[in-house]
Formats: sequence, C-alpha cells, structure tokens
Amino acid sequence: MLHTLAIANYRSLRNLIAPLGRLTVVTGANGSGKSSLYRALRLLAETAQGGVIPSLAREGGLDSTLWAGPETISQAMRRGDVPLQGTVRNEPVALKLGFASEEFGYAIDLGLPIPGRTMFGGDPAIKRESIWAGPLYRPASALVERNNAVVKLRDGRSWQVLHQHLPGFDSMLMHSADPERAPELLRLREQMRGWRFYDHFRSDADAPARQAQIGTHTPVLANDGADLAAALQTIREIGDGAALDATIDDAFPGARIDIVSQSGRFAVQMFQHGLLRPLGTAELSDGTLRYLLLTAALLSPRPPALLVLNEPETSLHPDLLPALGRLIALAAERTQVLVVSHAARLIATLARSEDCVALQLEKEFGETRIAGLGDLERPAWSWPAR
Repeated sequence: MLHTLAIANYRSLRNLIAPLGRLTVVTGANGSGKSSLYRALRLLAETAQGGVIPSLAREGGLDSTLWAGPETISQAMRRGDVPLQGTVRNEPVALKLGFASEEFGYAIDLGLPIPGRTMFGGDPAIKRESIWAGPLYRPASALVERNNAVVKLRDGRSWQVLHQHLPGFDSMLMHSADPERAPELLRLREQMRGWRFYDHFRSDADAPARQAQIGTHTPVLANDGADLAAALQTIREIGDGAALDATIDDAFPGARIDIVSQSGRFAVQMFQHGLLRPLGTAELSDGTLRYLLLTAALLSPRPPALLVLNEPETSLHPDLLPALGRLIALAAERTQVLVVSHAARLIATLARSEDCVALQLEKEFGETRIAGLGDLERPAWSWPAR
C-alpha cells in the first residue's frame, strides 16, 4: 500500500507531499489543484507503460505543465513586501513525481534535454530515476539508480551497470526489468501497470455502456465501460455476487439487475419496484447507468493495488451518494482506493470509514497546499539528487 505521494513543480503543485491511507479522499474548492493531483498520479502510472513523455506532450509539453511561480515563496512575499513577479530561477528545470510504501519507493525527475543535440528540444528528458527499499530515500537504501543515460543496480556493496545509453525519453522501468537481475524493478513496474483509473464514464445515448456487447469473462471493467454487462456477470459468477445484489438494493431499494444474452451479446436489464417490465440500458437515467458502472469497477473480482476515481459523483443524484460511499468503503477493504471529489455527502460518508485519510486542498499564492498539514505533520520525504 502506498503511504506517500510526492509531486514537485507540476502545475500548482510546487512541493506537495501527501499522506495516503487505505482509503484517501481528496477534496477542495474549484481550482484548488484536485485535478492536478489526479493527473500527476496518472503520469506516474504512465511511466510504467512508457507513456510519460507523450502524456506530457498532450498536456501542452513541459513548459505548460511546470509550476509557473517562483522557486520559493518567502515570508516577505507572503506579507506583500516583495513582489512575486520578476524572480530569477537559479535551479534547473525539474518536474518530479514519486511515491513510497513500507516496502519500496520510486521517484522520477524530468528536465530539459541538452540544447543543440536534438530537434526535440521541447521534449522532456528523464534526468533521474530511483527505486529504494523502505519508506524513505537514502543513498544507502537505493536498489536501482538512473543518472541520465546510465542505470545501475545495487550488487551488495557495489553497483552493476544495467544500461549505459538509455534514451532520455525512456524510463528505466521499460528497459531494465530483468526478472533475474532486477526483480525489484520488475515487481514495481507490474504493480504500477495494474493501477486503475476511472474518470467520467460516458452516459449519453451513444455511450458504449448502453450498447450490447459480445460477452466474455471480464474481471476488469474497461475504461469506457463498454463491457459493463459482461463485467457484472463476471462478478456474479466468480466474484461477490451477494455484494453486487446488496449494492444495487442499497442504492435502489427493491431493485435488481439481470444479464441477458442474445446471440452471444450481453445486455443489462434492471427490475425496479413498481414496474411491470425490466428496463434496458437505453432506458436508464445517466445517474443510474453511471452507478452501475461504478459498481462494476469497485466490485472487480481482480482488485488492483490502487484504484483511483475522479469525481465519481458526476450525474448522480445526491441521495445516491451515501450508497456510493458505502460501496467505495467496501472496495477499500480489498484494495487501496483514492477518490477525488467535491460532493459533501459522499465525502461525509467516506470520512466515517476507520481507514479514511481526508486531504483538503487549498491554494495560497497560486500554490496548492494541504489544509492543516504543516511541514512537521507531512510525511518524511527526500528527493534523489541529480
């Protein structure tokens, strides 16, 4: 389980060190940095897929994603004695992402390529990567180190070179995961690749979840929800079917769902109290369809190491939010869950969970901070030096 998330110089996250729990809820006013935290976590996941550089390019490149304020915000700046504008940068350009658990930690540091060596001058270059044992980085705890193009693996008290010419656009996670020489790296990469993100399911008339699909065993719901019926049937057959039925009844008292097959294509039917016939997905409201999608995602028979939901309350009636909160809390018993939300009723329900860590984001001088978390209260963290 991850217990620390660290982000430096990404959008409004100048230096955010966040504690994580078994269940973490991130909230705050519009513009406080919730979406930036969510995107930063997705970027970390993309690192294990080889997609961190293209992902940054889709966001407008490194220049568009870097912290736009001064390197430091002094007390004089906070008092207004010194203007924030016109400060000179003394440190190299660096966008840093990292996380730590009790077992392993990982950090990546992205900067600019050496001028004149490539036409891709706006492409970020990976300057530093590190995997270490334990919750806090120290040179003595490092297991795998990457400095620019060189990747080294600890071998007792010495180091073994794995790569000498690794391209700046490639993470060492993509090229050094040898199960015999670097099992820790392979294990971490596969764990990161298993992280799941669900963000704003479509529910319009042409949404994939409203269409019948060929039914195959589906222990993991697709990001677009196209295999909803198969995912629900998989839960019923090899997962927790009782929890599925209880979840539907909790949200829609007296209701139940069935999966029907027509020429091999699966479709969802919902029986509701007082109706003489079941409703197909084309007839379900946006909120009902999205609740079914969230149910399929959260009750997956193959839970990931980390499940991240971005504003799951979208299109849901406020009366459904307590039931959704209970469903998320149930899922957190089997996997680590992080929820980004601004729905008060959902947040209140999640906060009742014993293992919930609530992070209230706020902005001060353009910088996202965690309310009530001072320097002494935040988790210990140390970035590997370039």
